[in-house]
Amino acid sequence: MFSLYKIFEKDFQNKAMQNFNFKKWNTVLGWIAFAVALLTYTLTVEPTMSFWDCGEYIATSAKLEVGHPPGAPLFQIMGAFFALFASSKETVALMVNMMSVLSSAFTILFMFWSATMILKKVVSSYTDFDKNKAIVVLGSSFVGALVFTFSDSFWYNAVEAEVYAMAMLFIALLLWLGLRWEQDMNTPRGNRWLLLISLIIGLSFGVHFMALLAIPSVGFLYFFKNYKTVTVKNFLVANVVIISVLLFIFKLLLPYTLAFFGKTEIFMVNTFGLPFNSGTIFALILIVLFFYFGLKYTKEKNHPFYNTIILCILFVLIGFSTWLMLPIRANANVVINENKPSDAAEVLAYYNREQYGVNPLFYGPQYTDTFAGLDAEEPYLDKAPNYERDYKTGKYIIVNNWKNAEQNTDNNHKAILPRLWSPDHIENYIAFTGPPKFEINHNYPFEEDLAQYGVDINQLSEEQVAQAVEQLKGEVQNSINQFRNAYAQKKVDNEDYVNFLKKYSDYLIVEKPSTVDNLWFMVEYQFGYMYGRYLLWNFVGRQNDIQGKYDNLDGNWISGVKFIDDIHLGKGVNENLPDDAKNNKGRNTYFFIPFILGLIGLMYHFQRDRKSFYVLLTLFLFTGLALKIYLNERPFEPRERDYALVGSFYVFALWVGFGVYAIYEIIAEKVKSKIIGPIVIASSLLAAPVLMASQNWDDHDRSNKYTAIAMAKNYLDSCDKNAILFTIGDNDTFPLWYAQEIEGFRTDVKIVNTSLFMTDWYIDQMKYKTYSADGLEISFNHNDYVGDKLDYVVHIPKTDARWELKDFINFIKNPKSTVDLDNGQTVHFYPTDKLRVTIDKNAIIKNNVVDKKYQDSIVPYIDFDIKGRAMYKNRLMMLDFLANNNWKRPIYFTGGSFGDDDYLWMKDYLQLDGLVYKLVPVKTKIDEENPLDMGMIDSNKMYNIVNNWVWGNGELTTIYHDPETRKNSISYRTNMARLVDQLIKEGQKGKAKKIIELAMSKMPMDYYGYYTMVEPFAKGYYNLGEKEKAREILERLATKYKQNLTYYSGIQPSIQTGIASDIITDIERYRSLLYVMRDNGDAEFYNKNKIEFNNFNKRFARFGRDME
Repeated sequence: MFSLYKIFEKDFQNKAMQNFNFKKWNTVLGWIAFAVALLTYTLTVEPTMSFWDCGEYIATSAKLEVGHPPGAPLFQIMGAFFALFASSKETVALMVNMMSVLSSAFTILFMFWSATMILKKVVSSYTDFDKNKAIVVLGSSFVGALVFTFSDSFWYNAVEAEVYAMAMLFIALLLWLGLRWEQDMNTPRGNRWLLLISLIIGLSFGVHFMALLAIPSVGFLYFFKNYKTVTVKNFLVANVVIISVLLFIFKLLLPYTLAFFGKTEIFMVNTFGLPFNSGTIFALILIVLFFYFGLKYTKEKNHPFYNTIILCILFVLIGFSTWLMLPIRANANVVINENKPSDAAEVLAYYNREQYGVNPLFYGPQYTDTFAGLDAEEPYLDKAPNYERDYKTGKYIIVNNWKNAEQNTDNNHKAILPRLWSPDHIENYIAFTGPPKFEINHNYPFEEDLAQYGVDINQLSEEQVAQAVEQLKGEVQNSINQFRNAYAQKKVDNEDYVNFLKKYSDYLIVEKPSTVDNLWFMVEYQFGYMYGRYLLWNFVGRQNDIQGKYDNLDGNWISGVKFIDDIHLGKGVNENLPDDAKNNKGRNTYFFIPFILGLIGLMYHFQRDRKSFYVLLTLFLFTGLALKIYLNERPFEPRERDYALVGSFYVFALWVGFGVYAIYEIIAEKVKSKIIGPIVIASSLLAAPVLMASQNWDDHDRSNKYTAIAMAKNYLDSCDKNAILFTIGDNDTFPLWYAQEIEGFRTDVKIVNTSLFMTDWYIDQMKYKTYSADGLEISFNHNDYVGDKLDYVVHIPKTDARWELKDFINFIKNPKSTVDLDNGQTVHFYPTDKLRVTIDKNAIIKNNVVDKKYQDSIVPYIDFDIKGRAMYKNRLMMLDFLANNNWKRPIYFTGGSFGDDDYLWMKDYLQLDGLVYKLVPVKTKIDEENPLDMGMIDSNKMYNIVNNWVWGNGELTTIYHDPETRKNSISYRTNMARLVDQLIKEGQKGKAKKIIELAMSKMPMDYYGYYTMVEPFAKGYYNLGEKEKAREILERLATKYKQNLTYYSGIQPSIQTGIASDIITDIERYRSLLYVMRDNGDAEFYNKNKIEFNNFNKRFARFGRDME
């Protein structure tokens, strides 16, 4: 009877499933998920370009130009297509941003379909797949897809023109195609999916290499489909083979294909005297013939396996053909033409990112090689020859001195991956692993140093020399002992430790980091902080949007569950929060709900189907931890790097969906009701994606925000007509490129990125006219600086005379002004580092370099000294232009750095115009107490500039003021405060008041932070006689510091020690407000606030700060 009941029940379920069209609802819900994502990202997309690389990507996409290596040609081609739909030049950026919006929405679509495909298969493997289960499978997958839709990092990528959104689409598409291939595998036409996968892999090279990390998962789909019985042996073999396929495509197939084209081109032209490009054509013919005869042979001989492999390689190369855009557009001499990859050899260099130097992946130096010097046995290595076309001879010639061109650091300090490698981050490495041990080098030839102490060893006996050597060695050992004691007693910090090792490196043997150090750093920082923290950001919660520096205050994950957050960050860290912390839009808490669902889904998946679990686990690990190993990140990066890990978060979001189904199963076993499924799905929707959307919306909503383009225009509008503007990094270059290239704004200004000015191709481009901006007058010919020529010029002192700049340049141009180095290289040198620029006052007046009121202050010459033992190519070219310009065109510098060389060692001859510094022949000595306040101010000119600034809605309290927008307030406020001071000094109090009001209204204090930059405006109000307004500002600022100090005082003492610098900084900033009151004669207000300040200061008496 029971069996009969079971038969009827199963028959009923089958009829119910027949009435429920799973395929139909799978399609419908997939497109609904797509629509939700599309609507979300469309409502929150940035309407113009944003900071970092976005300005460059938009400009190079819309005009099909060549961006930075390793390139994204498919992204740019698609961007050019989207740009066609722009209604005006101002909406081009929006249209390219919409490409990321659509890419992300399609990612959600394919994610949903992949989730239902996997989950349906898993459920069907151990139970009947009835209507109720089908509904829950669809609902669970929908929850997972929406969790990823509203996740922090993916949403961030979805609303700006960066490559990561499209790269994520390729990852999602490859997984979905792999699942479809698995379904049809071993059928007559099943391999059509494999060919499409191969094409997508090739296309992904035109976006970002991270999409290749989906290849191993596709490989395991094949393995588990064809090997029903998995043994340890075949499983290990499969892992090796699959990883080998990944490395073959990434490291062999495409690089060696490019190398084949390049070497064939050089061989055919140089050996047989054929015209340029003939070798490239010949290589193409050979490749076509290979595929033609290979496919023909394997078909005739009935070798379907090999035929399929050849087809797959062919389709990968067809997809990769988008890279043809690069040489085509490079040869068109477009305005942005980075590296100018105009032939096969240069495309290969572009692919290999040779512009950024070599950082070996698997085996290379560790940071301690900084203290070890060159390798004793092999101090120099050869570089790869750099070929260039010589149109006179019709051949390719080598333009670099490649023999022994590269210094080889001590091989004893090299190690395999992972390793602590960056010499620029030694102090931070030490914070994680402790300082490297060292001892005196007893084999050092101390007798060679005796001459420095006035000892002539030729006048001494051997015994006396030995005594002198022992005395010197003893002094060095004494210095070492004293330093060790000082470090042990914490009298010196890690910076002092590094400086000591550098100073005494010749006398020391410094131990390299151990394997344990390297592995510990990888696990603690790279896996823990730079991956685990980001994973928890996305599925547990985020403390704020301030970049973390491994402290308890910023950039951590939080959950909103108090006792857990107290354990994680320390007691008191989440109590008595200052308004800035509470109101930080990046503070989002999900109470562990998505994370717990993901863990449940992970365990459910592992328990029910280990084969498909391993497929997803592979994708999870390769796009997460494996990527961390490959990147080998330093502490700390210029910005957070979570955006590159979205592939791993994608898999975890799939497990979130599986977790919802697992909960349904658990409840359904205990409660028999058809409404359990809908209840679980609805509850999960509210508990995870709806919660995440509500928390994340405000800090991902970029609509109506134009602060990046406003900054770019303000930079350009700070310059005089036909100016030269020297920039430094990404954020003072790419936005400006966008403003000129796309919106046609101030195209008379010639932008020169001094970092790129080290390269021959960029120097060539700077000589050309771009739009209405003439090229730079550079007297050096291409052959003078091609390749590594003039990469650096060394200082060999031969005279103390001060040379005229033009004579200095002419000396360096002289072929005889060279010196041979130990490695056989020949470089140019200069005999004096003292230079002079004689001023042609008539030219200054004629070209209106300075206002008439400053003409009597024009100096007859500018004297400056080159610092350091060498000068790099970019500075030499800048000086050459200065010598040739004769003040015809105004020269400006952005304030991106304060290095003396960034301003050509002429900081005393600057004029602050808006956001930039103009080189002027009027001396303004730098105030030693305020070294950052460079240059004089022409108050009338700057007043007009500032009043013409645009603010990009930065004054609105409804937009999201992202960290870069807030950071830019430093320059705005600092420069406006200096203008206020100058106007007050000149008695222009009405204008000064207007600038203060402009600063306070356009950059609302509560939304921009950086309060020390607001303090000068209170001082300005005092000087204007408006005491109450000054007090109002100071009161608001004091409230900020009091809130911070109240917050710090509630944190457990052990953590206070770790954030001592933050506490002391806020104490001193608070004190600074009192000084403003006191120094401006407001004794009443000072005395009133002094009492409160001292009370706060007493709370931190152990830090020893003085009372007022």
